[in-house]
Amino acid sequence: MQNLSLNGGTAAKSKPFPEWPMFDEREIAAVTAVVESRQWWRTTGTQVKEFEKEFAAYHGAKFAVAVTNGTQAIELALAALGVSPGDEVIVPAFSFISTATAVLCVNAVPIFVDVHPDTYCLDPAKLEAAITPRTRAIIPVHMAGHVANMDAILEIADRYDLPVVEDAAHAHGAEWKNKRIGALQQAGIFSFQAGKLMTAGEGGLILSDDEEFIERCFLFGNCGRPRTDRTYQHCVLGSNCRMSELHAAMLRVQLERLDEQIERRELNASLLDQMLNDLPGIIPQGRDPRVTRHPHYMYMFRYDKTAFNEMSRQLFVDTLIAEGIPAFVAYPAMYRTPVFVNRAFGPHWRSDDPLLPDYSKASCPVGEEIGETVVWLHHRVLLGDEEDVSEIAEAIEKIRAHSRSAVAVA
Repeated sequence: MQNLSLNGGTAAKSKPFPEWPMFDEREIAAVTAVVESRQWWRTTGTQVKEFEKEFAAYHGAKFAVAVTNGTQAIELALAALGVSPGDEVIVPAFSFISTATAVLCVNAVPIFVDVHPDTYCLDPAKLEAAITPRTRAIIPVHMAGHVANMDAILEIADRYDLPVVEDAAHAHGAEWKNKRIGALQQAGIFSFQAGKLMTAGEGGLILSDDEEFIERCFLFGNCGRPRTDRTYQHCVLGSNCRMSELHAAMLRVQLERLDEQIERRELNASLLDQMLNDLPGIIPQGRDPRVTRHPHYMYMFRYDKTAFNEMSRQLFVDTLIAEGIPAFVAYPAMYRTPVFVNRAFGPHWRSDDPLLPDYSKASCPVGEEIGETVVWLHHRVLLGDEEDVSEIAEAIEKIRAHSRSAVAVA
C-alpha cells in the first residue's frame, strides 16, 4: 500500500490542476485599454455599462446594475425593495454568511429555514411555516451552482405576495428548466469574488426584469444620487457601491469563456459522480432533474467518518490537500457561527434588541448536519481532464484504505 503524502509517500495527484483565476492576453489587453483611456470610473467610462448589458443578455434578463461585491448586491436589492427595520427576510440555514449578514446590515431580521438533504438548497416544504406578517422577502441560494426548487418557492412566494431575490453568487449561467436563473422573479444577485466562476478579484451584480427596481438599486449604490444628476441632489441614504471600469473590463472577458468552462465542469462532475457513487462514506450532492445546467461552483459531498475508521472530517480534508486535492470543510449552519452565537450585530443592532429572535433556539437539523459533514472541492478540479478526475477518486480511496489499515494517518 502506497504511503500517504502526510506520512512521507508520493501524493496521489501526479500533475497540477488548472490554476485559478484563469486569464490570458485578453484580460491584459482589456485592462491596459482602460488604464490608457484614463476613464476608470463607471460614470465617465463604458466598460461597466457594456458589461451590465452583456451579463443581463446572457441570463435572459432585461436589466442589470454592477456593484462592488455580492454582499452589497443583496443589501442594495433589499433596500430597493423597501425592506425596513424589523422586517423579516427568509434565508436558508446553510449558505455563506453574507446571505444572512446582508439582511442584518439593512436592519432586517434573517429567519432561517432548513435545506433539502440532497441539493443543500432551501427546502420549500419548510418555507411556508416560516412566513409571518413581518416577512418581507425570500432569498433562496443556488448552492454550489445547483438551482433551488424555484417552482415550489415561487408558488409559495406568489401566494403570499413576497418578492424573491435569488442568491446566485455560485450560479453564473445556471438553468432551471432550460431558463437561465437570476430574474426568475424579482431579482438575482451574483458575485465575482476571487474564487467565483467569473472573477475580477471582487465585484457583484443585480439582475432583474423590473426597470424601476434596478434604478432604485442603482440609486442606493450611487450615494443616493440619480444617474442624470449634475447638481449633487442625493435623494436617499445610499452608499458607494459602484463597480470600477477595470473590474468590468476583466469580467467582460471572463464572460467570454464561461460557456466552455461550464461544459467542461458538467462533464467532469458527471464522471466524478460515477467514480464516487460506489465509494463507501462519500455521498455527492444530489441533482434535481429540473436543473438543466449546473455550473458547479464547488463539488460537494457528504463525508461519513464511520467508513474511514472515525477519521475526523478536518483530518480527511488535510490529508486530501496533502495528496494534491484542494479541499475544504463546508460552511457551518449560519446561526452556529460566532456572529449569531454571540449576537455580535453592532453597529446595526443592539445584542438585546427585542425584534431579534433567540438564535440559540434555531433548529435546522439538515443544515446543521450538512455543515458538520460536507466537504467541498474547488471548481478548478473540474476544469482538467479525465486523469485529473480519476486522481481525485484515487486519492479518496487511498485515504480510506489507510484509515482502515494498521498504518496510522499522521
